[in-house]
Amino acid sequence: MSDVRLMQIAIAIAGVILIAAIWYFGTRPQRNSQGRRVASEPRGGERVEPTLGAQLEQELAEAVDDQPAEEQAEMDLFDSAVGEPASPNAELGRRVSTEFDKIVTLYIAARAGQVLRGPDIVVAAEKAGLTYGHMNVFHRLVEGRPEQGPIFSVANIKKPGSFEMSEIQELETPAIAFFLTLPAPVPALDAWDAMHPTAVRMSELLDGVLLDEQRNALGRQRVAHLREELRNYDREREAPPITRSPRW
Repeated sequence: MSDVRLMQIAIAIAGVILIAAIWYFGTRPQRNSQGRRVASEPRGGERVEPTLGAQLEQELAEAVDDQPAEEQAEMDLFDSAVGEPASPNAELGRRVSTEFDKIVTLYIAARAGQVLRGPDIVVAAEKAGLTYGHMNVFHRLVEGRPEQGPIFSVANIKKPGSFEMSEIQELETPAIAFFLTLPAPVPALDAWDAMHPTAVRMSELLDGVLLDEQRNALGRQRVAHLREELRNYDREREAPPITRSPRW
């Protein structure tokens, strides 16, 4: 069996675990059914603020003075993400509603024989303009309107799907997942146009492979097809409901 096929199988299994974890952690204490299209009943619940975790290891801090300028800049980004205590920002990325009817997913997988490492993921997410928040994952928020929830989110495919900052230096994963949950706070096509370039950028920063929801390399044809799907989704939501004239 080829390395590519083994990677696809591993990501497929991990993807199931990821989605289950996302639903569990994103909707506690309620329970949602799983699937591509879900109609769930929203319930209120206490908000649980995730912990951002411990400071960088002391020896890492002691080594900062010896880092080249570019590496120092990356470490500054890393520090900004993991070096502060939990704050109201921990709620950033919480969805306003638990109801959704479609999920669009992309993956960044490590190349054969390699892994994606936690500190590299944090730096790449910061450079790509993502915010660490709700569920201990990264989110793209609406500029100036973060309370509207995430445009899309980025999670670890390894259970439980989060990036625990207290363990980020030891974190290694075969892939990370980008998931766009619809309806989003912006039109579906706009959300895709935010998520896709971000995934491309992070795949370059991490030297990973960008895959579609079937764990195949994301090509132009698939991108065009996804854009058409989301354009149709927007049209359906904009169209007024069809009503029948009453019979007399």
